[in-house]
Amino acid sequence: MKKKLLRSGPYADFFSQGVLVDKLLTLAGQVGTDNAGNTPESIEAQMKNCYKNIKDILAEYGATMDNIIDEVWFVTDVEDCMQNVNDIFNTREEIYGCKPEVSQTLVGVTALVDPALKIEIKCTAYLD
Repeated sequence: MKKKLLRSGPYADFFSQGVLVDKLLTLAGQVGTDNAGNTPESIEAQMKNCYKNIKDILAEYGATMDNIIDEVWFVTDVEDCMQNVNDIFNTREEIYGCKPEVSQTLVGVTALVDPALKIEIKCTAYLD
């Protein structure tokens, strides 16, 4: 098996942000911090940052959001997510540029790596 790895960020020595095997690309979970390390307060703003980070990794492999086939959301407050579901999914649709054609799983977790984080998104993409 041949792998193409993308190692970047503060944990580059510990794991890859993306691993490509044949045409299947798996991305490490992306959190809602921006490039300066700031974490916005709302889950929607954090989600936007997650997807910006995802887009950056996809671009390293010549891919776009259209290549995503599956995503898993880890959220620390499912109730907060569901109370804002319309705004969140409308923003998600804007980010994708259409209604996303992906499978999705939402998982409630007790915590993420930083207490300020409310969401982490992990994706799988297929490259043509």
